[in-house]
Amino acid sequence: MALASDKHDSTLERDGVTQMSAPVAVVMAAGKGTRMKSELPKVLVPVCERPMIEYVLEALAAGGVERHLVVVGHRADLVRETLDGWTGVEFALQSEQLGTGHAVMMCRELLQDHDGAVLVVAGDSPLMQSDSIAALLAEFDREPAACILGTGYRDDPHGFGRIVRGAGGQFDVIVEEKDATDQQRAITEVNLSCYVFNGQDLLWALDQLSNDNKQREYYVTDCPGILKDAGKRVVALDVLKPCEALSINTMDDLAAVEAEMRSSTRSEA
Repeated sequence: MALASDKHDSTLERDGVTQMSAPVAVVMAAGKGTRMKSELPKVLVPVCERPMIEYVLEALAAGGVERHLVVVGHRADLVRETLDGWTGVEFALQSEQLGTGHAVMMCRELLQDHDGAVLVVAGDSPLMQSDSIAALLAEFDREPAACILGTGYRDDPHGFGRIVRGAGGQFDVIVEEKDATDQQRAITEVNLSCYVFNGQDLLWALDQLSNDNKQREYYVTDCPGILKDAGKRVVALDVLKPCEALSINTMDDLAAVEAEMRSSTRSEA
């Protein structure tokens, strides 16, 4: 597998200057949403009367990402039908849900010749903010990295992977709640499942993923550590806003997100 330092067919050269491919997003949207009390795919559950994934796609487009690879699985045809006509949307099928890393693997062919930024985001995060996406891309353009994690802070970080930093403040590792020590559980900077990868580094890291865990699944959260251990530059950038930590897994989460949206709308009025 070629690494990011190599040249690829998607690299453009204009006036003697090498230019990277435009950024692309992988949107994970294959889940059932069992706890949502709905037969709909999770990303189609309405939030303030609109499918939640539509907010994600709009934020990505407004943040500067025009090509969206939507990974579908549960009731894939319904997701395709709902997003029919959306500009820049392509689909990849995850017929068997074997983890977030496996979801991104389903986009391998679509990313094979991509030489630039790849955002990996969750389709169940309708409070994603376009300026956060733009800030992550600006950092990637300023000083390219193999991976930039978008992080944020939560007063109650329970259930989230903690961002552990070294003595100099650089990213060290993501530690999941179940694996964290008491000291690590006290960390309030958390992983919010929003990443910018260099495309070719991402493909290389996916090849290194293992499903040697209790769930027998592949996790994209392992990719930053794999890249760091390989000597690649990995950065944790705390640019995500508190509202972006409000993803949707339960009906209570849905109510909290809708309340936040209505509050934001009133503030803007």
